[in-house]
Amino acid sequence: MTQPTLIRREHGGTSTPPEALRTALTLAAAGVPVLPLRRGKVPFGNCHACKSSGCGDRPNMKMPGPCRCPAPCHGWAAATTEPAVLTSPAWTAAWRQAVAVAYHPGGAGLTVVDLDDVDAIAWARTALPATRIVATTRGEHWIYRGAMTSRNAVRPGVDIKSTMAYARYLGPGTGHLADLPDTVRALAIKAPSPVRSATQTATVPARAGGGECPHRTPAYLERGIAMAVERITEARSQVHATVYRTFLAVLSTHGRCGCLTDAHVARLFAAAQTKGESPRHCTDAWTNARTALGL
Repeated sequence: MTQPTLIRREHGGTSTPPEALRTALTLAAAGVPVLPLRRGKVPFGNCHACKSSGCGDRPNMKMPGPCRCPAPCHGWAAATTEPAVLTSPAWTAAWRQAVAVAYHPGGAGLTVVDLDDVDAIAWARTALPATRIVATTRGEHWIYRGAMTSRNAVRPGVDIKSTMAYARYLGPGTGHLADLPDTVRALAIKAPSPVRSATQTATVPARAGGGECPHRTPAYLERGIAMAVERITEARSQVHATVYRTFLAVLSTHGRCGCLTDAHVARLFAAAQTKGESPRHCTDAWTNARTALGL
């Protein structure tokens, strides 16, 4: 049996790593980039020096960037396979607080199809090829060989986690890895499914832009913004997904006619930031929603 890697203490001597770190080191040795998750099963927040890109990391976290912070900052971009980093003092402190281990699927050349309920699992069993399956709290992770763009809510109860995303490690699973099918790739590039906003069921507008505004009165827009703010404010879980879906709904309804002003966007961003979203995350979610709608 392989002996656990020992952690060198600051004042001499060694100690056995916590269980989460032992799991992380095993995954890292297999080429899977890992990171710790804190209470709430979310990444550790950026340290003071790294907040608001103070460390000079690259915009939108498309790459880990030049930041050399010793702590596990930057969410998925902090994931690493380097034992020296994983067992460093700052990371060891995080591992001792960690409630779970996460990994960057795209960094390992993998894609996770996250099925969140029984209906999503039933769909996968008829639409997707068999592959390695890992049971989750509410559903299953179907893991494929091959990386792609990540996207949430590609259909009811289905998220795709690959590049620029993290997935919780829940064990080796069962079955053999299959190659990523075109069916899954297509889910990330098709038009988003209709999203129910606070005011109506919004779909991608067919108009190419221009022309007379279709909204009945200014109060219609104001009511929609107010209810979108309320929807974000009342989120109790999955805040990232709620913010993105709300932005998507607002842009689906009002994104092409020129009605939205900087003041409206500022209200939405402010609501998201009260739930813990950073200005950068708000900008990313808004940009991603615009891209998804072709705006």
